[in-house]
Amino acid sequence: MGIGLVVEHEDHCDIIRLSSEDSTNRLTLACVTSLAMTVRELAHKPRPLIIAGNQKFFSAGADLNEIVSLSGPEAFAFSKAGQMMTNAVDEFPAPVVAAVNGYCMGGGMDLALACDRRVASPHAIFGHRGAALGLVTGWGGTQRLARLVGRARAVEMFVAAEKVHAAQALLYGLVDRVCDEPLAEARLWVEQAATR
Repeated sequence: MGIGLVVEHEDHCDIIRLSSEDSTNRLTLACVTSLAMTVRELAHKPRPLIIAGNQKFFSAGADLNEIVSLSGPEAFAFSKAGQMMTNAVDEFPAPVVAAVNGYCMGGGMDLALACDRRVASPHAIFGHRGAALGLVTGWGGTQRLARLVGRARAVEMFVAAEKVHAAQALLYGLVDRVCDEPLAEARLWVEQAATR
């Protein structure tokens, strides 16, 4: 178990659950670093990986309280750490599924975008609110979102800081499936993939 993480080992997969005391699963620098290290460790004996949050938050994104206190060089280092985290997920040598309940915002959406598949509950909400705060993601989300939903839609989501609900996300191609129990669906998918 790392900072802000709970790791579970099941028959067909490993599960990383984002976890924070306030349940928003904010991605602090410590959490981002721990997640990158955990994913790299699991890559030594790769099995399908599921990343999940709780019923209300996959992740609220980067911890803005932490960000506002950073100097320029520290902010750059935080951006690089976020890139290392999402790249570790993107480059993982087995399938990675994001099981999304509730809010999946900012850096949390960058994390979900780095996964191979995204399964969302009907009440999941996606968005990058950075533009409303004068920020642009530095964790690779601008490229990954454009690849999934097209450049025009991605620009619209980023510039308008638009919140996208699960049904709309499915229409956009941002998620692969909407179902009541995304974690159970992700487990089923990796189990079926393992037996093919």
